[in-house]
Amino acid sequence: MRKINTEVNLAGVKLKNPVMVASGTFGSGEEYSEFVDLNRLGAVVTKGVANVPWPGNPTPRVAETCGGMLNAIGLQNPGIDVFVQRDIPFLQQFDTVKIVNVCGRTEEDYLEVVERLGDQPVDLLEINISCPNVKEGGIAFGQDPKAVEAITKAVKAKAKQPVIMKLSPNVTDITVMAKAAEAGGADVLSMINTLTGMKIDVNRRTFALANKTGGLSGPAVKPVAVRMVYQAARAVKIPIIGMGGIATAEDALEFILAGASAVSVGTANFYNPCATVEIIEGIEEYMQKNEIPRLTDLVGAVR
Repeated sequence: MRKINTEVNLAGVKLKNPVMVASGTFGSGEEYSEFVDLNRLGAVVTKGVANVPWPGNPTPRVAETCGGMLNAIGLQNPGIDVFVQRDIPFLQQFDTVKIVNVCGRTEEDYLEVVERLGDQPVDLLEINISCPNVKEGGIAFGQDPKAVEAITKAVKAKAKQPVIMKLSPNVTDITVMAKAAEAGGADVLSMINTLTGMKIDVNRRTFALANKTGGLSGPAVKPVAVRMVYQAARAVKIPIIGMGGIATAEDALEFILAGASAVSVGTANFYNPCATVEIIEGIEEYMQKNEIPRLTDLVGAVR
């Protein structure tokens, strides 16, 4: 067996391999830990956490679609107090990188959580800027480049850990948003978040989701996500975590070849709890078969 190195570096934080879980699809790892050895993962990304508990949207809030799923969970979470007391101690048992996803409705909401996490044993912060900015009439932070740069700058000024900005794909030009996050001081980008979609139940003649619209994820979004990662990787100099419909090692490698330094697995966790470990093993097999000594040699190899 040829010796291979699957390590990647994100803003000075070393991951043993490039595979992590997408926020909101894995909780904080506890419910999956009986199926998956969390020590095998490059990182665990927690569900979004806010400064206060969020109840989320009314049900129904999940619907299957052809090639994916729609969700309108509404970032339900117990709030930062419970998260610090319950979830961080659980994750401390494992030898994997810990990334906390942060959500908020105003800049102050984000900063409160970021400051609370300053002295906690977490490695990176992922800032979900697909949240609606209530002070600006409900448009998501991530849909306005000026807002992207401003919230990134504000978070960076308070954060003790490196900052990942999670970009929304619901924009005209993803490179504009990527450059805005980089200009604000982002250390890493993660992309893409879900695409806005809708499903109608023709028999009941009503919306499948109580919220009417939801976030589309799963295999259906992968070609869009790969394209956006490719574009962003050529527009910025900071690392990118690619996601969107990854279910196999081949999927993950597409993102890496397009320019992603690491990848997140989301929807696949719901129907295959072991997807992440299978993807890690598949990447290792690919590297062995093709005699690729370092995973970093594959990042952005397709031009």
